[in-house]
Amino acid sequence: MLPVADSSRLQVRLRRRFALAAAFLLAPAALVAQQVKPGLDHEDTYRWNSIGGRAISADGAWLAYVLTPWDGDPTLVITRSDGSAERRFRGRSPSFTRGSRYLAFRVPPVKAVVDSLRLEGKRGDDLPGDSLAVVNLSEAFADGAGDDGGVRRAGPIDSFRIPEDGGAFVAYLLSENPEEEEEEEVEAEEEAAEATEEEEEGEEEEEEERSAEYEKRHEKEDGTPLVLLNLDTGEEHSFADVVSYTVADAGNGLAYVASTEEEGGDGIHLVNPASGESVEVLVGEGHYEQVAFDESGERFAFLSNVDEWEMDQPSFALYRSDGGAAEKVADHETAGVPPGWWISENGSVSFSEDGGRIFFGTAPRPEPEPDEEILDADRVTLDIWNWRDPYLQPMQLVQANRERNRSYLAVAHEGRDAVVQLGTASIPDVSRPETGMSDYVLATSDVPHRQKISWDGRYEDAYAVDVLTGERRMIVEGVRGFGGASLSPEGTHASWWDETDRDWKAAPMDGSEPARSLTGDLPVAFYNELDDHPQGPPPYGGATWVEGDAAVLVYDRNDVWRVDPSGDEPAVRLTDGRAADLRYRVQRVAEGGGGNFFGFGFGGAGEGIEEGEVLFSVFDMGTKASGFARGRTDEAGRVDELVMDDVRYASPTKAEDAERYVWTRQTFIEFPDLWVGDADFGNARKVSDANPQQAEYRWGSAELVHWMSNDRTPLDGILIKPDGFDPSQQYPLMVYFYERMSDGLHSYQPPLPNRASVRFSFYASRGYVVFVPDIPYEIGYPGESALDAVVPGVQALIAQGFIDPDRVGVQGHSWGGYQIAYMITKTNIFAAAEAGAPVSNMTSAYGGIRWQSGMSRMFQYERTQSRIGGTLWDERDRYIHNSPVFFADKIRTPLLMLHNDEDGAVPWYQGIEMFVAMRRLELPVFMLNYNGEGHGLGRQANQEDWAIRMQQFFDHYLVDAPAPRWMEEGVPAVVKGRDLGLELIGKPVSEEGGVSSDPGGGPGERGSSRGW
Repeated sequence: MLPVADSSRLQVRLRRRFALAAAFLLAPAALVAQQVKPGLDHEDTYRWNSIGGRAISADGAWLAYVLTPWDGDPTLVITRSDGSAERRFRGRSPSFTRGSRYLAFRVPPVKAVVDSLRLEGKRGDDLPGDSLAVVNLSEAFADGAGDDGGVRRAGPIDSFRIPEDGGAFVAYLLSENPEEEEEEEVEAEEEAAEATEEEEEGEEEEEEERSAEYEKRHEKEDGTPLVLLNLDTGEEHSFADVVSYTVADAGNGLAYVASTEEEGGDGIHLVNPASGESVEVLVGEGHYEQVAFDESGERFAFLSNVDEWEMDQPSFALYRSDGGAAEKVADHETAGVPPGWWISENGSVSFSEDGGRIFFGTAPRPEPEPDEEILDADRVTLDIWNWRDPYLQPMQLVQANRERNRSYLAVAHEGRDAVVQLGTASIPDVSRPETGMSDYVLATSDVPHRQKISWDGRYEDAYAVDVLTGERRMIVEGVRGFGGASLSPEGTHASWWDETDRDWKAAPMDGSEPARSLTGDLPVAFYNELDDHPQGPPPYGGATWVEGDAAVLVYDRNDVWRVDPSGDEPAVRLTDGRAADLRYRVQRVAEGGGGNFFGFGFGGAGEGIEEGEVLFSVFDMGTKASGFARGRTDEAGRVDELVMDDVRYASPTKAEDAERYVWTRQTFIEFPDLWVGDADFGNARKVSDANPQQAEYRWGSAELVHWMSNDRTPLDGILIKPDGFDPSQQYPLMVYFYERMSDGLHSYQPPLPNRASVRFSFYASRGYVVFVPDIPYEIGYPGESALDAVVPGVQALIAQGFIDPDRVGVQGHSWGGYQIAYMITKTNIFAAAEAGAPVSNMTSAYGGIRWQSGMSRMFQYERTQSRIGGTLWDERDRYIHNSPVFFADKIRTPLLMLHNDEDGAVPWYQGIEMFVAMRRLELPVFMLNYNGEGHGLGRQANQEDWAIRMQQFFDHYLVDAPAPRWMEEGVPAVVKGRDLGLELIGKPVSEEGGVSSDPGGGPGERGSSRGW
């Protein structure tokens, strides 16, 4: 029997169950009478799984993915892609070998065991770690294979690696030494303890003489065994005292770094994976960092400070090995390294495609730490704010570690005795093509514009830097927004979005021609026409280059255009989506997978797509249906629809050596399980079933709805109706919004607790109708814009008769929370409101800090989301008009707020201002501060607790449930953490006399609305 997990948490959950069961019994009688399936309770939602870590073998025959429960152990599923068989293990992070014969994965310890050990006070190395499992797929899936048939295990491990492009082996680093070695270490320590007192005193004197800088620069650790396992033969080779290792993608090399706290064990070694033979590349006491192979796997480079190890501040040198002893390539004395600079151990090392260039980092040599002896009481510690500072002090403090560790790109060319410095302190950021073979790299700098980031956003200047000489030439000055300038895949052009001209531009890196407009003369808009921020609108997505830099693909609202950066060829519209209001976009396709399916890595920045056939995503702007189509990058009108349905298709991944694809599809009802099919998305088969338990509960359905705002603008929204919906009944309504969300009609909404917001499926399951309206904005009047969009939508619903006008609730977080706080000062249509992390006073928030980034909040009001469009002094009346706290006396709606004391986006004093104002006015208001949490809740226990309290709050005001004790009586600080106050003790609202509600609107409402 496994040890019981955190008993205190279990007791909390039992108390919650009692409270929640009582609340659930109060669901509308009409709903309970007509439905057989139960609605969801909070404990039920903890059964939901997510899918991550998916991978498809190179031959397309195998698929692996990880089912992760809300609270428990992850399950790794390995399945034949034809569905004929599957195996399940406790595990995560699957990785297939290139030959598709083996799968390796991490096996975490049983969570219940770890929880029990934590209750006993165990931490860190005293807790069990992950182990490794390697599956021989043919053996594991053979008839008669047992539970562990074809599975080899080892560990505990720190990490494992499999070569990306070849080699049937796995290398793994054990997280601890075997017990025998530990016993030997104990014996050695005892022998050392018997050393002569004279030797010990000498060592102590030497220690005392070492400087603080020496101690900082000479920290080392003992390594652990690295094991190289040949998967075909089962042969193992072990290497001692390893702290890091790197595997060549080609599978023909492995380099490892050995380190010991004592002298004599440090060095870097090269292993032939086929034979297991190891050769010394460079040995000697010191640090060895940033190991990288070239594309062929026949050479590698690294950094080491072995030559200067005995110095207080030993500098690193760049080394290269062609399979034998290391050759020094560069150090701080090499020509081209700026005076006073050195080679930085923080800069990554990489090769160009042909191996002839090595890129690495340099940095100014830091001043040694002083050997000062000073009492803490005598030390002065302060932040000095100076109006001339490029960045505000809070921003400098947030970025301090990054700046201390910043390195600047340099390159060493084979056969040359000098290096070329590419990045500088004044032009620090450098991007290069993935091949590293271009004549120029792109360097960008925001240094001259840093003060402006506080109120006007980020600007940058872009330069072409000659890779052979380091000469710089400005390409464009003051590029603003949307990622700045970027480099084409071959490094021939820079491209950027010109926010002022609302146009894509490009310039040749060699300076042979000036920058040219790519889209300015075309008859459609390439900027987002629905964007309603004060700053200029962004484009419809980023630019995609065709390999060879032959063309760049850009988007209008509906279509994909091919434009020639040189201007020699006319622009071509590749798709024809405008007529049917379809949106086409280039769909990148991952190969192999291995990451979470909600986001894949598609290669380096600026990576191009192949000329010729291309996959497009397709989205119906009217119905919100989606699909995929095939087209061409070099020919207009050749678009063939492959699949199109009233679902949301996403995340296609291709087997590297086969025309086998994996993707997801989802709706409000259908979880985004994995599907497998061919290159045309035909012969599709669902290969996962992550949440079969959903069929046991009531759920709901989502539909698109339309209405008119107060200014007669047609709007869209999502309406979610509970299972068994009866239009002759009246339901409680939950309203949720942010900005425009109707494109998410077919998005699945898991009922699990989350960081801040209501879960649509959970509330629908419990008998609520949920409404998610779109909101357009007028600059200067964000609060009123929300009011003019949302309230007419709610009124239109009420007019249809199936919404109880006295039971309308509203919930939102952050920007949504602000809009709610504003709206309840202008209308009484809501019987209850929850505003998460709301700005309540724009006049004080304007001068506040976003503490997570250290940035001033001014830019948000002048240029971006808060949409005031001017400074506090130029638009004083707008700031006051849009600040709920100034009109708190108009509120008649009970308000719950979630605002945490470590909120790094909206300072939590904004919630406090709203709370104390309403408390002073003797209005019902509650605020929950989960200590140490940020803008949203991160800890799982807090997410569970918040989901329960929010449901109790809304159930009390909207479905006549008794109030919990935390609402009726509060929870005194002296019992904080021991008493949660979740028991239902209060009277239903109907017995309290209720809260005044005005379904026709209230102060500030204008005009009328038309129903759908």
